[in-house]
Amino acid sequence: MSGRKETVLDLAKFIDKGVQVKLTGGRQVTGTLKGYDQLLNLVLDEAVEFLRDADDPLKTTDQTRRLGLIVCRGTAVMLVSPTDGTDEIANPFLQPDGV
Repeated sequence: MSGRKETVLDLAKFIDKGVQVKLTGGRQVTGTLKGYDQLLNLVLDEAVEFLRDADDPLKTTDQTRRLGLIVCRGTAVMLVSPTDGTDEIANPFLQPDGV
């Protein structure tokens, strides 16, 4: 066993492709992955942050804020997913009103 730490994720296949990143604290950004390191620090270009609802900070709204070129610190990254090939669906666990 080597003493070198390796990440479980192989982010090389996402370089120069769109990714969605969820960060601790509820922030969510999308952008083009330009680089990363073994600590999961990410460099995103053309980044856009989805603003949160003032009433419920756990929900994001359709409002966005352009950030440009950013670095996401690896300790704050919770999820990295490609933007291509993903669609938003309705929550199947929500109960209809009156049930």
